[in-house]
Amino acid sequence: MDMDLIGRGYSAPAVALSAVLSADGDSAAAERAERKDELAVAIPPGRGAVRADLEQVFRTAYPRVVAVAARVLGSRGEAEDVAQEVFLAFGRSSVPTGESLGWLSVAAAHTALNHLRSGRRRAVREEAARDDGAASEDVADVVVSLDERRRVRAALARLPRNQAVALVLRHSGLSYAEVAAALGVSPGSVGTTVRRAESALRKELIRHASSD
Repeated sequence: MDMDLIGRGYSAPAVALSAVLSADGDSAAAERAERKDELAVAIPPGRGAVRADLEQVFRTAYPRVVAVAARVLGSRGEAEDVAQEVFLAFGRSSVPTGESLGWLSVAAAHTALNHLRSGRRRAVREEAARDDGAASEDVADVVVSLDERRRVRAALARLPRNQAVALVLRHSGLSYAEVAAALGVSPGSVGTTVRRAESALRKELIRHASSD
């Protein structure tokens, strides 16, 4: 099974990452409002200065922050938890408003990777997803799909942090210029970093598949 996975996906990590870490990055207005209320409760008055532009930035950047986190975690719910952490940090930061989107995107990638690496995972939820999928798909296909996703995320977590963040941002839909601005690097270096990250991801997938 491992060799089959390598043959159809692991030889092309750019495709694999987009396919198995995909998640809807859009958010309904009601969901954004609900998260805004949660943030208001989480940052009570008198517990440090809260930015005056928090609501404006939140409404603009929330979909992207969730999308970036979901690329790493593969779970909308977990991505929204990460988004709350990120906006809590932003609410007490002095990041210029004009740089907020890039800062939040990078913070979302870092925070999601921290969750991934610390093992705050979702065995119960994955088991439920397997049960739900079995009703309409072949059980073997469901198991292979879940296993592939776990392998890609585990390999992503083992990459050097700068490569992992660049790869996640790029596959979250950010342009090379946007990734460069977010990371504070030259646009010309982004392509090289992403290609190296894809190569490193491929090697990680093959190395661990061969050892299984």
